[in-house]
Amino acid sequence: MLNDSYRMTGFKSAIERVVRPGARVLELGGGTGVMSFFASRHASKVWCVERNPEIAGAAKRILSLNPGFEKIEVVEADASEYLPPEPVDVLICEMLHVGMHREKQIEVISSFKKRYIERFKTSLPLFLPEAAFLAAQPVQQSFDFSGYYAPIILFQDPYCEKKETIGLGDPFVYQMVQYNENLPEHFSWDGIVSISASGVLNALRFITKNILAVLVSENSTIDWHNQYMVVPLPAPINVKKDDKIHIIFSYKPGAQLEALVKSIIAIRQ
Repeated sequence: MLNDSYRMTGFKSAIERVVRPGARVLELGGGTGVMSFFASRHASKVWCVERNPEIAGAAKRILSLNPGFEKIEVVEADASEYLPPEPVDVLICEMLHVGMHREKQIEVISSFKKRYIERFKTSLPLFLPEAAFLAAQPVQQSFDFSGYYAPIILFQDPYCEKKETIGLGDPFVYQMVQYNENLPEHFSWDGIVSISASGVLNALRFITKNILAVLVSENSTIDWHNQYMVVPLPAPINVKKDDKIHIIFSYKPGAQLEALVKSIIAIRQ
């Protein structure tokens, strides 16, 4: 994360806008503690929760090198079980992987919401990120690597165009996540996709747009995209403009990528 300028800039801007002077902040899955540091600029108290002892130790050491560290308490605990000693104003949680795979973002926040309300009998804090849009796009992807054909899962920088990837249709949103509402236990798509250009449909590109903060007064948002993920289809399909393709897939949030790969079906209508 520290080396990802788009990610760092997005979260820093969102935290600066969301964390008000004197706020109490909880970060779940703190890693190096950088977001807790951003929050401490305005917050009166920050709890930075990290389960891994080595990472928690590194966070304590690194935070101590920065101003405001005395307002941050690094807690070595499981994020899915920890609650702060008092209510908080903002919850930061960045356990994010494209499509909500691998990481336990949904599971951790769902557990937190239930336990928080039971203990404190009060309204939930503001979540950062606030929401996410999950989408997929039919594409033609080159899987040629210096003459070696390897149809494997690929990850792409969302802020750089890839010549090896040709969009064959518009991205379609298959799930919206709003963290202050009930969170889905399952993601799925079963629908018809229109093809907008001729080519070979051999992959789906998965896109995750995170709404880090909603700036109501400015009618705008602060966003950040996970890496795009290109997943090969079981079999390529030659397509032309206006063709209709029936696409099906499903998986649980936090599941390994194999669950998605095994579920994908693409059939010409």
